[in-house]
Amino acid sequence: MARYVARIRNFIPGVRHSDSNIPPQGVTLDMGEVDYGKEKDKRKMSFYNPLDPLPKYDFYAKDTWSGRIKSTRPSLDVLRKPPDPDDLPPPPEEDGRPKVKLVRFGWVLGVLIRCMLNIWGVIMYLRLPWITSQAGIILTYVIICMSVTITTITATSVSAISTNGKVFSGGTYFMISRSLGPELGAPIGLLFAFANALACSLNTVGFAETVRDVLKDNNAQMVDDVNDVRIIGTITVILLLCITFAGMAWEAKAQILFFIALLLSLANYFAGTVIPPSTEKQAMGFFGYRAEIFVENLLPSFRGKDGSFFRMFSIFFPSATGILSGVNICGDLKDPSGGIPKGTLLAIFWTTLSYLLISITCAASVVRDASGSLNDSLALNSSIHCSGLGCKLGWNFDQCEQNHTCSFGLANHFQILAVVSGSGHLITIGIFAATLSSALGFLVSAPKIFQCLCKDNIYPYIGFFGKGYGKNNEPLRGYMLMFTIALAFILIGDLNTIAPLISNFFLCSYGLINFSTFHASITQSPGWRPQYQYFSPWTSLFAAVLSFLLMFLFTWWAALVTFAIVLCLLGYVTYKKPHVNWGTSYQAGFYNMALSFSMSLTGVEDHVKNFRPQCLVLTGPPNVRPALVDFVGTFTKNISLMICGNIIMEDEKSSFPQHSTDMLVDWLNQRKVRSFYTSFTADNLKEGTHNLMQASGLGKLKPNTLVLGYKVNWQECKPESLQDYVNTISDAFDSSYGITVLRMMDGLDITADLHSAGRSSSAIDNPAFDADDIPPCEKDETDRNSDISDDGSNEQVRTVFQTKQGRKSIDIYWISDDGGLTLLVPYLLTRRNRWKKSKLRVFILGGRETMEEDRKDMKMLLKRFRLEIEDIVVITDVDKTPLAKNLQRYEETIAPFRLSEEQAGGDVQELKRLSPWKVSSKDLEVMKPKVERTVRLNEIIKKNSIHAALVLISLPVPDITCPSSLYMAWLDALSYGIHCPVLLIRGNQENVMTFYCQ
Repeated sequence: MARYVARIRNFIPGVRHSDSNIPPQGVTLDMGEVDYGKEKDKRKMSFYNPLDPLPKYDFYAKDTWSGRIKSTRPSLDVLRKPPDPDDLPPPPEEDGRPKVKLVRFGWVLGVLIRCMLNIWGVIMYLRLPWITSQAGIILTYVIICMSVTITTITATSVSAISTNGKVFSGGTYFMISRSLGPELGAPIGLLFAFANALACSLNTVGFAETVRDVLKDNNAQMVDDVNDVRIIGTITVILLLCITFAGMAWEAKAQILFFIALLLSLANYFAGTVIPPSTEKQAMGFFGYRAEIFVENLLPSFRGKDGSFFRMFSIFFPSATGILSGVNICGDLKDPSGGIPKGTLLAIFWTTLSYLLISITCAASVVRDASGSLNDSLALNSSIHCSGLGCKLGWNFDQCEQNHTCSFGLANHFQILAVVSGSGHLITIGIFAATLSSALGFLVSAPKIFQCLCKDNIYPYIGFFGKGYGKNNEPLRGYMLMFTIALAFILIGDLNTIAPLISNFFLCSYGLINFSTFHASITQSPGWRPQYQYFSPWTSLFAAVLSFLLMFLFTWWAALVTFAIVLCLLGYVTYKKPHVNWGTSYQAGFYNMALSFSMSLTGVEDHVKNFRPQCLVLTGPPNVRPALVDFVGTFTKNISLMICGNIIMEDEKSSFPQHSTDMLVDWLNQRKVRSFYTSFTADNLKEGTHNLMQASGLGKLKPNTLVLGYKVNWQECKPESLQDYVNTISDAFDSSYGITVLRMMDGLDITADLHSAGRSSSAIDNPAFDADDIPPCEKDETDRNSDISDDGSNEQVRTVFQTKQGRKSIDIYWISDDGGLTLLVPYLLTRRNRWKKSKLRVFILGGRETMEEDRKDMKMLLKRFRLEIEDIVVITDVDKTPLAKNLQRYEETIAPFRLSEEQAGGDVQELKRLSPWKVSSKDLEVMKPKVERTVRLNEIIKKNSIHAALVLISLPVPDITCPSSLYMAWLDALSYGIHCPVLLIRGNQENVMTFYCQ
């Protein structure tokens, strides 16, 4: 037998021979952390079945991203009927692909430095002092704070989305499209790639302006001001394109050099502000820190065609748009989920601090207007009278102020930082570094975004640009396209014309990112479980509205053009209906509307992110099993489907009053249970349940989980009733349903209690559901904020699930990997007021030698699921012999169902066919090892979960040859004597949880 089991295990996908040390071939990714589960021992199985594996990372991982051969858990058919060894599939062959070392960046180099470089762009050096002179210190701080408010809220939204599963290449487009769907994601992806190309041209023009000014200072002008910018910008963007063609590694090295140059430049500027100014610098308007200059520059002094608050805002805003630089290359990061929030928010903090300091230091030391002429010194012309601020400082700038011919000062000289700094050359180097690094960053980001859009095949004729080259899948064709777009706008040659256009496109993108977070939050999808918790859907909505509003306040005609383009692209995608399924919050929102618009869901495919346990609950008349109704209603209310099913026997149909359905629906409404009620007439429980499972639901509102109460009287009831109960469970597995069986010490059925209280008129008895022996009588404190209320009705009965659970634990004994339903149900419970303080504890099987490794593995898996688990306990002594009295009790429960010696002497198979609930000695021998470990597990549960509010245990899958009485004895041994409610739960072996974004 052991050899047979070992042979079967060798054929299970993902399981290697114990003596094999050959690693699987595939593309290896340097992800910055251990590629979890890749080299782990994969031979650990549940004691329920030698083919029933324990929970494992590889069952949830996608081979398409990591290059690893995908492991699959055995199907229900395999678990219930072991396959013939000759029919087993061959083990997966090595694909022979060579291992490739990919370039991956950490959060400092990949996010923090990259974002800071892209934020510290041309605007900071060439326009921030000028904006301060126009708007004054107060309004400039308002502009900076408003910009930072939008970008910070957007950064928190991005952090939430990027930590809600793995984010791969495609950055902002990937997140919006996977959250809101292709209808809105695809247009914004196109616009955002275009905006990045424009941002590249903006910074290139800024660099070109600086080079032009340096040439003019040295009398080396080529043609004229505008054409010089065009020539220099063209040469520059060609050189940047060559760097991007060299690969991400070279681009990263260039960015480090730019960052060092920027830090030296900023240090040089701040040092220059405290150095006493020379006479030449005073002539240019720099006088060091002076209170009168600070006061003069507090209020605005708008001038020229650009002289307005929102014009200044629109020109400054591109300096805050580099926050998505790390997100845009998320496919090249080691740990996107951890690095993006940390790096992006730190970059915003440091760059904002630098903006505030540069604005106030230059406004406190430089006057708005200065001539730059040494002849205007009052020391040389003491007889001249003047009235301006310069007079108090020893200079007469009145003439150039009145004639508007001043060439220096904050309002006139774009290179004022070079005047203030200790060395003007370092400022020039800083401008070069800021502009080139930003231009290079945007030139890299735009093709990455566009490549992801091309690969999704949303729009026709663009797939050509999505082809990747090299080990890092570089979009070389995309680089050429974005280079062409950037070059076209460089030829405009005017910084102030390009900046508002970029602001318009970035604001549109930021607005939709924030709306994505808001929408994903309010739909309450179980798949929305971001690790980053410091965000609010309402602040995201505020930032989204503010972004769209500012688009029109900045440049109304550009905003109208943008919205027109988005609407056209949106109409195209909606008309074409691309065949993609990304598990978006758009789908989750449709689910919440399905009760009123159920037909809207018919064309939406299922996705694991939006899986909800939609429950068909075999309550009989719901009012006789209120605990079962309350329990399911707790985790399904407002987010999932619940149907209370009542199987009415054909010969008992006449005993049910015609108005019984209305009475029971009223009872559910009074109890505030959000559930449908349906009854079905059948000859037995199995037939009725089968028909309900097939017929219940509409479209996507269809049950996928069967919930029933534990049959307490299984030893005393008719054997046919016992057989019917177990067959119902087996039939549910055949229908690929998840199964949950609720057991309570006092039973579930309160029919006797209702009759004794004189409420027989409202308590409709159903013979298909046998009454339990002891009705519950819970008197716990009720939760005033309960989702389920008695609403003052005397007909209602309180249950334990209507009380506050306090800080009790929910203990999960995850013995077999079922796809995650065992974890999802308790997680949904903790989202309710009565259970939100309860702590989740997970118990798994393991060995003493590998206990720490098993705990670490499970901790990593649960972390990827974004579940807050208080503790993980590894059970190492399940193979220990159980107590004799517990084994004796098990033998006593099964004794009435054993075949007698006289019967055994005859045809055993014929006897079992006539009485399938009977147990032979052979059946007991086969089940003995499982039962002993089950009894031992029960002892462990009773010891460890004595203070638990709820215990969940993986439900064993019944073998098709297992007698019904033996299976019930198995369940009884597993759940006997546990003081709190016990939920025996099993998914259908398909994933219901994922740690991926898509």
